[in-house]
Amino acid sequence: MARLHPHLELAPVEFTKVIYEKKGNVAYITFNDPDNRNATDWPGQKGLTDQYWYALDDAEFDDDIKVIVIQGNGKDFHSGHDLGGVGFIYGMGTGEKDERRASQRIRYSVDKGFFHDLAMKLFLIPKITIVRCHGNCLGGGVYIPLHADLAIAADNAKFGCVEQRLGFAGSGAPVNLLMMTIGIKRATDMLLTGRIVKGDEAAQIGLVTKSVPEDQLDAEVEKMAESMCLLPRDGIAIGKATRRLIFEGWGLTNSLQDITHTMFTNLRWEADEYNFFKERRDKGTKAGFKGRDDRFKGKVD
Repeated sequence: MARLHPHLELAPVEFTKVIYEKKGNVAYITFNDPDNRNATDWPGQKGLTDQYWYALDDAEFDDDIKVIVIQGNGKDFHSGHDLGGVGFIYGMGTGEKDERRASQRIRYSVDKGFFHDLAMKLFLIPKITIVRCHGNCLGGGVYIPLHADLAIAADNAKFGCVEQRLGFAGSGAPVNLLMMTIGIKRATDMLLTGRIVKGDEAAQIGLVTKSVPEDQLDAEVEKMAESMCLLPRDGIAIGKATRRLIFEGWGLTNSLQDITHTMFTNLRWEADEYNFFKERRDKGTKAGFKGRDDRFKGKVD
């Protein structure tokens, strides 16, 4: 079958950090930056994030495709954001003299385009989405399977909202969807502590569809994809449209995530509070990252 939108035949970015493949009625989108643990950058940088967006475009507007499988090369599925670049997109944290404070309009423009629009693209795409989870699934590695239709994890995969330890404390993330999916108490626990949840526990609490031993992960994902391809194209589209109406009624498609993220980037830090951005500026990314998590050792299991 022909593409529904022929003008999208050529992606505006070159696929280097994402691999896009078609096998029958299944599109495979593979994060391919294993040396960087498949961490994401920001829109407009022509890196993994932009390439992921256009790969979703390719799958969405190809009428051959019924199912999209999202996965990662290397040891980890997705390790969240590269903390070496967090904040710079707004113009904050450079440490340069007379650095201009990022405006609210710039903050929100960036956050809406990334956190809301990209999340909704996956959440509402009119195909069946399956996420293969292995290794570290941190930050976005939690939220990508959260927004997908189905997610299959290795028993030993590690899920954690560790970005919350920067000081979000339950904001700047799809809090409403996480609470709706796994319950208020469990979601609040993950958000406030940033603790690691293994794949088997993630399946028990409903964060993922199921978990299997790591050596069975590929076979389980393939089996699920094949079974979903047995459904008719129009049936899949109608089912997704139905769920969209339900999600809208529940308020799960609103801009809560990006608005609260914008507010967080304007946080005032007190003298007795851990400021990752200051620590990164003065000591480097590695020390800032280590200091962020070391504070929780012995307190959060």
